Amino acid sequence: MLQKLKQNQFLFGELVKRDFAKKYKRTILGMAWSIISPLMNLLIMWLVFSVFFGSNMEHYVIYLFAGQLVYSYFVDATSLGMSSLLSNAQIFTKVNVPKYLFLFSQNISSLINFGLTLLVFFAFVALDGLPFTWKFFCLLYPTVCLIVFNVGLGLILSALLVFFRDMQHLWAILTQLIMWMSAIFYSIDAYSADVQRLFMANPLYLYIDYFRRIVIHGAVPSVQFHLLAALYAGLTFALGAYMYKRYNHEFLYYV
Repeated sequence: MLQKLKQNQFLFGELVKRDFAKKYKRTILGMAWSIISPLMNLLIMWLVFSVFFGSNMEHYVIYLFAGQLVYSYFVDATSLGMSSLLSNAQIFTKVNVPKYLFLFSQNISSLINFGLTLLVFFAFVALDGLPFTWKFFCLLYPTVCLIVFNVGLGLILSALLVFFRDMQHLWAILTQLIMWMSAIFYSIDAYSADVQRLFMANPLYLYIDYFRRIVIHGAVPSVQFHLLAALYAGLTFALGAYMYKRYNHEFLYYV
């Protein structure tokens, strides 16, 4: 895979430029939407759950922002990745190129948006008076796991969408369910230990919780926590890679 990426380096670079430019084509604010959109969502959620419902959780804005940051990147990367094959069918049906290049380029675009929003997140952390310590470097770990997980899930979803067009509508519903099950705007502390363990079965909650533990509590998660985060990412990517290899030629007949 790395060898093919190197061979198609120019094409990959052009795809990244195209996808990023296409996302903000004919918009007045352009790339600024990468920052404005999550901030607007953060403001709405803060008004609803802090002002109207009276949440008095300490550092609640940062708690919300961490959840929204990870969830937005997850939805953006997987939703764009899911349509990567169908939207580029006119290219790979005529030219023999690795089909995963299209998904990877979409993920680079989403990753850039994530990086920009992460800078804003750190600005909010500073304004909230939370200390920056060496433990912040540990955030690289869940970020890498999240990237691998998003790419793997994108591989799975894009393959499924080729054969089942209903996946696009189903995924829109599932992302809403995932949002409610990821404790973005509420705490799971009130639940029993058994229920809290069930939340760990949700990879997205795991990555969100990692960010919160480092930034808000200044605590590095356990070794088991790290292994589970890597397991979710590795298994998802392995399954996605297998599906692309298994159905590589069949994609041509269904697009």
